[in-house]
This record gives sequence, structure tokens and C-alpha cells, in this order.
Amino acid sequence: MIGFFSSLYITNKPFYGLAGCIVLFILSFFIPWIYYLAWIALWLLLATCIYDIYTIYLTKSKITAKRIVPEKLSNGDDNTIAIEIHSNYTFDIKVEIIDEIPIQFQNRNFLIHKTLASNQTQIVSYILRPNFRGEYLFGNLIVYSIGKLGLFKKRSNYNVGQTAKVYPSIIQLKKYDLKAIHNNLTHIGLKKIRRIGQSTEFEKIKEYAIGDNIKTINWKATAKRNQLMVNQFQEEKNQNIYLIIDKGRVMQMPFQNLTLLDYSINASLVMANTILQKTDKAGMFTFSKKVENVIVADNKINQLHRFLDNLYKIEPNKYESNYSRLFVDIKKYINSRSLLLLFSNFETLESLQRQLPYLRAIAKQHVLVVIFFENTELVKLTDNKATTTKEIYDQVIAQKYITEKKLIVNELMKYGIYSVLTKPENLTIDTINKYLEIKAKGLI
Repeated sequence: MIGFFSSLYITNKPFYGLAGCIVLFILSFFIPWIYYLAWIALWLLLATCIYDIYTIYLTKSKITAKRIVPEKLSNGDDNTIAIEIHSNYTFDIKVEIIDEIPIQFQNRNFLIHKTLASNQTQIVSYILRPNFRGEYLFGNLIVYSIGKLGLFKKRSNYNVGQTAKVYPSIIQLKKYDLKAIHNNLTHIGLKKIRRIGQSTEFEKIKEYAIGDNIKTINWKATAKRNQLMVNQFQEEKNQNIYLIIDKGRVMQMPFQNLTLLDYSINASLVMANTILQKTDKAGMFTFSKKVENVIVADNKINQLHRFLDNLYKIEPNKYESNYSRLFVDIKKYINSRSLLLLFSNFETLESLQRQLPYLRAIAKQHVLVVIFFENTELVKLTDNKATTTKEIYDQVIAQKYITEKKLIVNELMKYGIYSVLTKPENLTIDTINKYLEIKAKGLI
């Protein structure tokens, strides 16, 4: 009986009916015959309430529902959450669905109205876009079954305390999977890179074809076969590629609800997959006050899972990153010449120059690519037409910082350090392009 009363909810309709009966009783003081009409209305209201309760309670019919959450949610992307709901009632029934979504989304107005036919199953879906990595706790999945007359509702709870883990962008990982790169991904920004350098990793001897480099003609094979034969070389494989992520305070700047750190983490997961698909060895570590989350470069089968597990638990901090410690630890962990993709951010030339001696020291032993971000808000500010003196001053200051970014690129180039200056939303594709360009030029 306790369960019955705790799950029974009254809609507004019975109160409207009761209010009508009270009005009739009041009128009966002035018009006596209405007194009997008021009692008829009251008993009729009671009968309809009993009938409505009977339709949703006193039969074997019921509503069943379950929430279907992906095993891994993708940070910064639209994730589809599904609710499968089934009606065992022998008549059409209206339901209200309330899902207690995780507190991180700050949404307390979730409500879906549906009408289910007899013995019908429906899939109801909605979109969640998480902005933080970690564990997300779903509360109750609540379904209200509304009686035939709409006077009462029966509450049912499902899927109490379901947990979902939000990982770096798995959706981007699938989008940029290099299994498709050799077909056609130019429509999403991937550039076709012409090979400028010449790899020294021999693959085979083949017949000469128009367009082959005449410098690769194999004269011994040509004399033996009595036709032109050339040496064919393949792109070098098993090269060490390290992704280095700055998780200090400069990476806490937000952009479209994600921090620069989260953009870098999402791009790093895609890059790890790209590197492994290209049969190179992928490694990683993060740094701020010290180096953490170290993954030694390798191309084993479980390497991508190691990346996923490490990227998932990266925690930001508010310290200024220690580049001198980074230089020491790179010497400690990386023994052979490697390509280092450094995700960081520099807002001014002065901030770069403080760290430049360490970057130059790293670049002497490895191929270093510094990847940092455009301040897109400043770019938007300079695009607007200034109409007041204050707006002119704002645009001049904004243009100064935009110019500083370009000076940083030139300063890095002066010391043989490669760079990628990119918008946060273009980070992944620009990083892939730079990696493929360096591979094509044989610079590693």
C-alpha cells in the first residue's frame, strides 16, 4: 500500500472538477435544486477518479523502460543517449519521461511527452555534449503513465545510479581514421603532400614508368633485363613520434566550452591513431611542473588503448610550465632522434623568448614542432568595424597580439623549429597535415 501511494500522482484535472463541485454547492444556497446536481457531480468525479486509477494500476499491464548509454562518451562531441520504452497496456497510453541527467550538464527541465500504442516499443533519443572528461552519474529514469482520462499518473523508476565515462573525442578518432586517408579526405581539410625528399628505405626494383626519377635507375638490373629498371623506395616506418601536452595554466583558456587542453587531448588521440596507422611508433607525455603520463613510443596492438587510458585521466593545473624540466626529461626518456609534437600556447613573443633556449636545445636533437593557438576572439574583434574611440583602441591592441603570434612563428623558424599556428577547431586536421608533410619531406 505504501508503494501505491508513493507512486500515485494527481494531475490538475481532479482539482478543477472538485472546484466545479464546490461552486455548485455554493450556488445551491441560492438555488436549492442545484444541491442535488452538486452531489451527482461529486459522485461522478469520484467514480471517474477510481476508473482512471484502475486503468493504470489494477491491471497486469505496465510500462518498462531502460536507458541505453554508450560505453564511452566523447568529450566535446554530440553523444546520443537512447531510452527504450515498452507499453504492455491494451490501450493507447500517454507517458511523460524524465531522465535525471548528470549534474555536469546543469539541466533540470528534461521532459519528453510520448504516446504509446498497445504493446508498442519506442526508442526515444536525445543529445548530450559533455565538456569535461571523467565519470558522469545518471540518476533515475522516471516514467509517468497517465490514465485514460488524464486524472492520475503512475510513477515508475528505472536505471538508478548508472555511470558513464567521458573520454577524449572518440568521434574525431573515427572521423580521421587513416584507413580512409588514402581514399579521399581532402574535403575535410587533409592536404595531398607532394614528396620532396627521398626516403632511403629500399622496397623493390620495378620497371621504369614515365614520371619515375631517372636518378633511381638501377643500371645492373637494366643490363640484365635489357629494359630500364628503377629502384623503388618506400616511406620510412617505425619512426618515433612523441606527443607532448602542456597542461599548465596557459592551456586553461576556454573556447566554445572546451579548454585548449581538451582540444589538445582530443587531437592527440586522433594523432596517435594516425601515427600507428602509418606504422610509426607513437609515444606521449604531459608536463607542467614535471613530466607525467609517460607512454614510451611503440606500435604494439594495445598502444592506442594505453593512450586512451592516459588521456582520459589528465588533470589540468594552474602552474606555469617548467620547460627546463621538460628538456631534462626528454633527454631521459627519448634516446633516439624523434619527431616531437608539442601542444602549448604562447600569447606574446616575450613569453616565447623565456622558453626559447630550452626549445632550441630540444630541436638540436629532435625534430620539434610547436603547436599553438590563434586567439579567435581577437580576430573577430578586428573584423568588426570600429565606430568609437574605445573600439579603435581595442582593435589596435587586438591587432598587436595577432601580430605577436606571427612573430612567434618567425622566431621559431629562425632557429629551425617548425610550428603550427591554428584555430582550436582546426587543431586536429592541421596537426595531421604537418605530420604528413614532415614524413613526406623525410625530415625525421
